[in-house]
Amino acid sequence: MAKKSAVEKNKRRRKMARQYAAKRAGLKAIAGDRTLPPEERFQAFLKLAELPRNASKTRVRNRCEVTGRPRGYYRRLKMSRIALRDLASTGQIPGMVKSSW
Repeated sequence: MAKKSAVEKNKRRRKMARQYAAKRAGLKAIAGDRTLPPEERFQAFLKLAELPRNASKTRVRNRCEVTGRPRGYYRRLKMSRIALRDLASTGQIPGMVKSSW
């Protein structure tokens, strides 16, 4: 089980990234538009830099919903490989059986 503080910090990051998503997208569009004057683009870059670091989507870490483990994460299932194996072997995931040959 991951530290509770790490899981909570990641939740705060996820929330902040959602909150600032529209503002960041607008500023990035202005900053990347080559047709605008350089002064206006530079101002957009400065405003973008003033936003909180955790407002960036890349700061969010994919973590297992069951254990909070940050590695070995399956995006489709939103859980780690270890949690998946445990749940599958106890029969809690429908249609998933342990292979044997």
